[in-house]
Amino acid sequence: MKFNRILLKLSGESLAGSQGQGIDPGRLASYASQIREAVALGVQVGIVVGGGNIFRGVAGAAKGFDRVTGDQMGMLATVINSLALRSALEDAGQPARVLTAIGMFPIGEPYSNRRAIETLEEGAVAIMSCGTGSPYFTTDTGSALRAIEIQADAMLKGTRVDGVYTADPEKDPQAVKFDRISYDEVMARGLKVMDLTATALCRENSMPIRVFDMDTPGNLLKLLRGEPVGTEVY
Repeated sequence: MKFNRILLKLSGESLAGSQGQGIDPGRLASYASQIREAVALGVQVGIVVGGGNIFRGVAGAAKGFDRVTGDQMGMLATVINSLALRSALEDAGQPARVLTAIGMFPIGEPYSNRRAIETLEEGAVAIMSCGTGSPYFTTDTGSALRAIEIQADAMLKGTRVDGVYTADPEKDPQAVKFDRISYDEVMARGLKVMDLTATALCRENSMPIRVFDMDTPGNLLKLLRGEPVGTEVY
């Protein structure tokens, strides 16, 4: 597959690095460097970043917040991560713009797919925050929606695992990795690639997903150059 425009989903937890929470400056700089290299390759890059390193709505609901409030707090966490990523990209010499699904000017510009596409065509990175802007939807679903809206060639899910396995490879040493797997098989097996809503949305709109290890520097560039990195979900 040739990638002209991608939606890159980054994990909030991965941004924490070895700290477990908050933002690891080294990890942030590594991500910014890889993204700048991708743009230099001629690829337009849209990004959605999670907020789990700061606050997770579901976890908040379990601690007594109502779900809507918890999810709104999680959306704000994605804005913090998006601002940090924009700053790191600009420090690396790569222009970037934060677009928010919830009105938050001047922190970020209001999101629209037209504004995001304009940003990409200008050679800047479009960082789209707040998920879908509605509670009860994860940032995985927000990523799938944004990938479809900006007409990306694929949604690339950068995680700390190098693809999709039959089980969690961090817990099961016998887990086997897939090179390619269909949306239907992912759902039938109940694999934790993304939540079911996000997977179904990609399936209905024929949006390919590539799951890969973003925490290993150089992997994103290898994937974009056509090397066999990660797992393709089709």
